[in-house]
Amino acid sequence: MKKILVMLAIATAAVSCETKETTNASAGVKTAYIDTEKMMEDCIECKDITEKYKAKGEEIGKKFEVEEANFKAEAASFEQNARANGQAWAQQKGAELSKKQQYLEYTAQQVSQQLQLQHASEMDSVKKSIREVIKTYGKEKGYDYIFGTGDSPSVLYAKDSYDITKEVTELVNEKYKGKKEEKPEAKKEEKKN
Repeated sequence: MKKILVMLAIATAAVSCETKETTNASAGVKTAYIDTEKMMEDCIECKDITEKYKAKGEEIGKKFEVEEANFKAEAASFEQNARANGQAWAQQKGAELSKKQQYLEYTAQQVSQQLQLQHASEMDSVKKSIREVIKTYGKEKGYDYIFGTGDSPSVLYAKDSYDITKEVTELVNEKYKGKKEEKPEAKKEEKKN
């Protein structure tokens, strides 16, 4: 009798598990995923921001190259004049050159950090905008879940048919192109006023 009750309980549990799985599947849960790493690589706004800061970095780098060349010339002159002007002059001038070198290194480091912070801030703004596009897209298309893959993946497996990266990247790029086209028009209107 006990064996029959145990088998009946197991059979009931198995049937209820199957029913739950069937219910979830038949409920039509719509899911998709986005390869976030690929999206960021293909995002035009991200590329524009990266190019902007690359150009700024190169421009600042050229200024520092000039200052570094001047410093090297001054250091070479110091070496030649140190023998002629004596030890006291050499110590004083050497201390000045050391301070100048430290200042140049400190300034270069500060400018580099500032550029990195500005770049990161703009990229964070883009990421926030992309999340809003994804949220709107998900609602409009009736998705229950949209997962992200990439640097910190939240999907371990997904069918390729669930990948909506390309569609959402195109939407993000279209939105950015629209903003980019509005800016010149807004500047023209400001000039007229």
